[in-house]
Amino acid sequence: MVSHSELRKLFCSADAVCFDVDSTVIREEGIDELARLCGVEDAVAEMTQRAMGGAVPFRAALTERLALIQPSREQVQRLIAERPPHLTPGIRELVSRLQERNVQVFLISGGFRSIVEHVASKLNIPATNVFANRLKFYFNGEYAGFDETQPTAESGGKGKVIKLLKEKFHFKKIVMIGDGATDMEACPPADGFIGFGGNVIRQQVKDNAQWYITDFVELLRELEE
Repeated sequence: MVSHSELRKLFCSADAVCFDVDSTVIREEGIDELARLCGVEDAVAEMTQRAMGGAVPFRAALTERLALIQPSREQVQRLIAERPPHLTPGIRELVSRLQERNVQVFLISGGFRSIVEHVASKLNIPATNVFANRLKFYFNGEYAGFDETQPTAESGGKGKVIKLLKEKFHFKKIVMIGDGATDMEACPPADGFIGFGGNVIRQQVKDNAQWYITDFVELLRELEE
C-alpha cells in the first residue's frame, strides 16, 4: 500500500490516468438518469446504491436494473440530446493539463458507451480510450440486453481493463480515480487510487482511500507545484 506522499509523487509522474465516469467525471449516475427518463427512477436508484456499496455483484445489479429500465435506442439518444451529462467542475482543466504533459487519459465506466463517448468528446479524449458497456438493440430499436463480453460488465472489470492497458501499452505507473468501491478495487493492478467525493461521498471509499479529494482543483494544484 503506497503512502499518501508516495501517491502524490506517483500521480505527478504517472504515464496513464484512468477516470471513472458516473459521479466522478460527470455529476450524475448515467443509469439513474436513463431510469428517470423511462419512469422507473426510484427502484433503479436504490439498486445503484446497493451496487456501488459493493452489496450486489456488478453484473447482477446491471442486468437487474436494465431489465427494469428496458431502454430503447431512441430513449438513449433522447437522454444525450435532452439531458446531456454535466461535467464535474475542474475535470476539463485537469484532463487538458494531463494531456499537455503527455499523460494518456482513459475513461473506464460501468455505464454505457454511447453516453461515455459523448463525455469523452467534450474532453478531447479519443473513443479508443473509452472502456464501457455496450447496450444492444433489436433492429426496431428495442432493448435487447447488453454485451456481456465487455470486461466492464462484471465485478473486477475495471481492474481487468487496467491490466489490459499495462500489457498493451507497457505503462509503468497507472493511477485510477473514482468515487466507488469498483474503482478502489482496481488498485492493484493500478499502481495508485485516488478517491473522489466531489459529487457523492461513499463512506467505504472515504475511509479506505490513501488520498481522498472532493475537488479536482487539488489535483491540478499538485501538477503545478
